[in-house]
Amino acid sequence: MLFDPKKIRNIAIIAHVDHGKTTLVDHMLKQAGTFRDNEHVDERLMDSMDLEKERGITIAAKNASFMYKDHKINIVDTPGHSDFGGEVERILNMVDGAMLLVDASEGPLPQTRFVLKKALEQNIKVIVCINKIDRPDARIQEVLNEIFDLMIDLDATEEQTDFKPVFAIAREGMATADPAVKTSGLEILYERIINEFPSPKIVEGQPLQLMVSNISYNSFVGRLAIGRVVSGQVKVGDEILCMQDKGVNKKVKVSALFQYRVNQQVPVQEIGAGDIAIIAGLEDFNIGDTITSAADPRPLPRIRVEEPTVGMIFSVNDGPFGGKDGKNVTSRKILERLERELLHNVAIRVEKTATNESFKVVGRGELQLAVLIEQMRREGYELCVSKPQVIFKEIDGKRKEPFELATVDIEDAYTGVVTEKMGLRKGVMTNMNNKGSGRTRLEFRIPSRGLIGYRSEFLTDTRGTGLLNTQFDGWDDYRGEISARNTGAMISDRQGLATAYAIWNLQERGKMFVHHGQDVYNGMIVGEHAKENDLEVNITREKKLTNVRASGSDEAIRLVPVKPLTLEQAMEWIKDTELIEVTPAHIRLRCRGLDPHERNRNNKMRDDE
Repeated sequence: MLFDPKKIRNIAIIAHVDHGKTTLVDHMLKQAGTFRDNEHVDERLMDSMDLEKERGITIAAKNASFMYKDHKINIVDTPGHSDFGGEVERILNMVDGAMLLVDASEGPLPQTRFVLKKALEQNIKVIVCINKIDRPDARIQEVLNEIFDLMIDLDATEEQTDFKPVFAIAREGMATADPAVKTSGLEILYERIINEFPSPKIVEGQPLQLMVSNISYNSFVGRLAIGRVVSGQVKVGDEILCMQDKGVNKKVKVSALFQYRVNQQVPVQEIGAGDIAIIAGLEDFNIGDTITSAADPRPLPRIRVEEPTVGMIFSVNDGPFGGKDGKNVTSRKILERLERELLHNVAIRVEKTATNESFKVVGRGELQLAVLIEQMRREGYELCVSKPQVIFKEIDGKRKEPFELATVDIEDAYTGVVTEKMGLRKGVMTNMNNKGSGRTRLEFRIPSRGLIGYRSEFLTDTRGTGLLNTQFDGWDDYRGEISARNTGAMISDRQGLATAYAIWNLQERGKMFVHHGQDVYNGMIVGEHAKENDLEVNITREKKLTNVRASGSDEAIRLVPVKPLTLEQAMEWIKDTELIEVTPAHIRLRCRGLDPHERNRNNKMRDDE
């Protein structure tokens, strides 16, 4: 189905995490008359992955489409977390305009800066929308000034800085030009999208050109290439050429064409310039490839995303319980799954290591890698993963490391402890802003290494009230050693079942990770020791039975409740000599070497060095 390019608008919703993007898209789809009045519509319609629904964040960019009056609006919901920034970079190639959402209280945060910078670099028209104006701590005018200052800081043009903001309460599906005037819907937002966003830039009279910006899969027709048609048109049965990296070209036939209707893919026979197309028929292609006419091939410049900064070793689960929970346990299966991830995730890389049993996976941050591991364990994989390590570079003969811009929003009382902890981790304060509402915003420039393992400590220090957001801020000189965890581990010295009697005797020495009746093995970490040294313990010890009764010998055993470690908490807690064993049913901590004699030898060698 061909649409007049002048009646098409391709837009992306960009914002910091939890500023209301997915909720706003929900109401835009509903109020455009997309659904019947009696039709059941899920909350957060665009969050299709289980992990997205559970965490309340967008992980993968997703397309949708709706009609408003006689205009077709293609909309892309993008992730707000900096670890998934690669999704934002490639999606901006599909659109001509971006709606920047900013929280009326929090204002522009690090990821707001990142997504706005990328939009301005591509000279995309930006509409600013101040969301959550009903918050009791809303600072609408100050936030507007902060957005203007941010645009100036990012070298925006005079035309880009001359924006008329829209004010919204996404949860209620309301938008207005004046925060003092409430409306009943999003009409003003639709009108701004149609009147202020340009129609797609197309090249008249040229053959087909389309860049693959996203990848999907259909169980009937296989892999699907998603992208915007820059020029020409594409029909079912056309012969097309897929132009890949390093000069590889592959001629294929279009077996099926789809377009988005809401968030569903519907088959069509023909798609014209300016619209977003979903093409079937190609099996071997990647994000960044150009799909063009076989008769007159013309490649488009490839997508380039920022370098990954954090790496982890994924290895086979070689522990005593390996293969008990999962069905995919071999190195071949793990590598196949990682290679499948590379097909649609441009921000992740996989490198071979010295052994065939392990692989180095590098990405944008801990959360991105944690989401990948969580997806793998839900798919039935078993593996061991190491502590996240930052990637170092040699530039002009000097050792460089990645730095982050960390923005901390805390209550005034915790300013001292947070500043002290950031200082210990080589962080330097660059800005301090007291909001006057009992909260202070601090900005630090800190090595990425310093933030690994700090988030849980930060939440403890701020009694759960602090907000910590980060953004990659380039490479700088190596800052020297940063002190790691200052507590030891309690390590089980044998295999068996943990007993209440043994845990009761051990819990005064630290924090326990296992509960009564749980299977343990030699070398498994069963708790955190309160002192610096590691402690070998017998957690399977049972109380000896005797006929002698004495006062005090039959004390009631009271166990402190054990809160199971999440994957992210485990990644923050472990040291370089420890691993996380991930299976579909369990997350266990263990030593890299399970044999205690081998561990002692390795510790002595490290001390000698």
